[in-house]
Amino acid sequence: MSIAETQQFLQTFKIMPNKFLGQNFLVEPAFYPKLVNYAELILSDVVLDVGAGFGFLSKFLVNKCRSVIAVEKDPKIALVLRQQTCTFTNIVVVEGDVLKLVLPSFNKIIAAPPYYLSSQLVLFLMKHNVACAVLIVQKEFADRLIAEVGSKDYGWLTVIVNQKAHIEVFDLVTKDMFYPSPGVDSVIIRIKVRPVPLFTVKDNCFFEQMVKWLFTERNKKLPNALEPFIKNALKICKKDFQKIIQKLPYCEMRPRELTPEDFGDLANAFIN
Repeated sequence: MSIAETQQFLQTFKIMPNKFLGQNFLVEPAFYPKLVNYAELILSDVVLDVGAGFGFLSKFLVNKCRSVIAVEKDPKIALVLRQQTCTFTNIVVVEGDVLKLVLPSFNKIIAAPPYYLSSQLVLFLMKHNVACAVLIVQKEFADRLIAEVGSKDYGWLTVIVNQKAHIEVFDLVTKDMFYPSPGVDSVIIRIKVRPVPLFTVKDNCFFEQMVKWLFTERNKKLPNALEPFIKNALKICKKDFQKIIQKLPYCEMRPRELTPEDFGDLANAFIN
């Protein structure tokens, strides 16, 4: 689908791209075969297309898998999506927020989702039985997923995602491949959930909350960074915290210096 075709669709159906919903439409179909290839798509797969728009990617996928679940949040665009895909018996259009919907079963995700959804979508896919996800995401977001320990991009998302998944970065998708242009470049990434986590944590919820907190205090020494969180999470006083912290590893380090495995060790040390 070209820029001219996209503009024609928007004009015909009187739709203005919504910045709040991150509506930047991919207008270079040459990337579609790449997405299929990276997803190692086979005819038995059921694919989730998040932010399906006018259905051009969904229609490309339809003969390469068993079925496509095309999710679109914008009611106006979802109406057009239904019209454009009504002749395909194996495209299921679902209107709504993908994070809140009860969806049919799927085993792969192929999508160019809105940028604002990227973090939540990655966490969402790790909680489902998904073989892999191939996504077009903002380059800066991909940099956060694969960041090296101690780098400016290294953060809670790096730690949490890498514990459960393996991430690969492929082609650059420049900003002029979208309409309207988002102003930043994108890349194609593939996320595969690990059969076995990189390391084991005793309490996943505690681990994730601790990691997120520590990266808000990324430059503090670990005891100072941890104290407010641990006192609140474990309902203990300062004296009890001091007793615990003396037995912990990494006390001379700062959160930005810890590896994902170090965060796992640290979280486990607090769980009896």
